[in-house]
Amino acid sequence: MLADSSNPQSKPKKRLTFLSRVLSVLIKAAILLMLLFVFDRLLPSISQQTQSFVIAKWQQLSLLQQELPTENSLLSPLPEQHLTDTWGAARSQGRSHEGIDIFAARGTPIRATTQGIVSKVGGNTLGGRVVVVVGPGGAGHYYAHLEDYADISPNDWVNAGDIIGYVGDSGNAKGTPPHVHYGIYINGSAVNPYPLLQKD
Repeated sequence: MLADSSNPQSKPKKRLTFLSRVLSVLIKAAILLMLLFVFDRLLPSISQQTQSFVIAKWQQLSLLQQELPTENSLLSPLPEQHLTDTWGAARSQGRSHEGIDIFAARGTPIRATTQGIVSKVGGNTLGGRVVVVVGPGGAGHYYAHLEDYADISPNDWVNAGDIIGYVGDSGNAKGTPPHVHYGIYINGSAVNPYPLLQKD
């Protein structure tokens, strides 16, 4: 016996099946549209971050091939201020001074001594607010006790003379006269920056 195609029970089942398929397609389309919207918003920033990272790495490689700083080759971080060689002076907890201190009024702009890539803008216990710039030959240029930072971020390129921050007394210098501690690290070891800086 053939099935009766006019069976009234089969029509609601067909309608339910059809409606569930339509609903499923609409839900999938809505999810796809939402994902496309999210990717459209995220991809420009992701690609810009990737591009910035790649450029910074390329610049770092070119810096590594350049010569390390030599005597009197670096700009002073505070060009108008007198420089004194305070390298090796005694410090708390049996430490010796691994840099020089240059005193100036609070808020005086601190300038990059060399071109390079900003590798750190942040804080640490001793230095307080610090900026580190990797310059020619891979030398690390360390600026500490800042009051505030300039508008810079890690992976930014700076040129010699660009403002990187402002004189303060942050970190373990709290309460001392405002100054910048400037240090240079070559292959992970501190070297005396005084002979490398230009003197007025």
